[in-house]
Amino acid sequence: MEENNLNQLNSNNNSYVATETSKKEPIKSSIKLVIIIVVSMILSSLLGAGLVLLLLHFHPDIIKSNVSVTKQEKEVTVTDTGIADGVEKVYDSVVVVKTYNSNKLYATGTGFIYKQSGNKYYIITNYHVIQGGSSVSVLFTSGNEEKVSLVNGDKYADIAVLSYETSETLTVAEMGSSEDMRVGDTVFAIGAPLDSDIYSWSVTRGILSGKDRMVEVSTSNTYTSDWIMQVIQTDAAINTGNSGGPLCNANGEVVGVTNMKLVNSGVEGMGFAIPIEEATSYADALITGEDVSRPYMGISMVEASNKTYASKYSVEAQEGVLIENVASDSPAAKAGLKTGDIIVSFDDEKIDKVATLRYKLYKYKVGDTVTIKYIRNGKTNTTKLTLTAS
Repeated sequence: MEENNLNQLNSNNNSYVATETSKKEPIKSSIKLVIIIVVSMILSSLLGAGLVLLLLHFHPDIIKSNVSVTKQEKEVTVTDTGIADGVEKVYDSVVVVKTYNSNKLYATGTGFIYKQSGNKYYIITNYHVIQGGSSVSVLFTSGNEEKVSLVNGDKYADIAVLSYETSETLTVAEMGSSEDMRVGDTVFAIGAPLDSDIYSWSVTRGILSGKDRMVEVSTSNTYTSDWIMQVIQTDAAINTGNSGGPLCNANGEVVGVTNMKLVNSGVEGMGFAIPIEEATSYADALITGEDVSRPYMGISMVEASNKTYASKYSVEAQEGVLIENVASDSPAAKAGLKTGDIIVSFDDEKIDKVATLRYKLYKYKVGDTVTIKYIRNGKTNTTKLTLTAS
């Protein structure tokens, strides 16, 4: 019984050994096969790379004809030279205007030579730059300060003309056209902002921000607007001292006369200039001695919306112009207007304030007849008025 069991065990052991051997031999064969494949691949890659290198050695141009390479780098060429050429063109025509009163410096501003006649050069600046002075001189880019003559000026146009006679050749600015300019076009200003001893001939650049802007201004040192100017708008920096200087297009042609800056704590980049067509028209008239007087009504006036004035004349505060006084034998007196009347319409155009009435009035000529609507004792009346010279 035990022998049989032993024989059976041996039989089982032989069977187990046989089974183990049959499993290990296939694994070893697989490993050998993988090794052979890997080695073959490596040898093939090395052989292929060698062939490619050998081919490139003897035929280097093959890569150019058969391989497309995309460049990622972007080539940039800077061609914008700014406005330097335009600035140089007009630069020497710009002058610093110095106004003296009793031999003491009273005010400074900017101007530019806009015209030449023989040995005489004419300089445009703002009227408010020379207003109140007894003598005027200009400083050229050469550093020479020369006394000049005041030809004439107009307060409401804010244009004055100076003249300087010399045998030297001076640079005359080229006039451009504000009418041909488009909103967004490049413009630049040249002037003497703030301290003229330090910042003379400063150049500021911007764009034409708007055309035909109606801006209220004061012709005196008050906060009441008494005049409206039709101007062009720019975001080129314009500061005190720039007044009277040129606003130019990118070609260095003058398209406007800078004359003010809208001053407000919440406003940035709003400067204004008189269109060059209007400025030179007034300047030419001042030189030739043409009559630039404006039509005259013969009234002194205040805002009808001012409650203090309205109460003084026992009228209701409202939009319009309140007549404070009527000059004797004036067009207003002949038309029947009286103190306390409120003008609300001028030739069928609404009048809301003094600045508006003056702007409308100065669009007419001496001798024109206009229709006036006014309120007296709560009733609206109409009269005709013939304008005369002041």
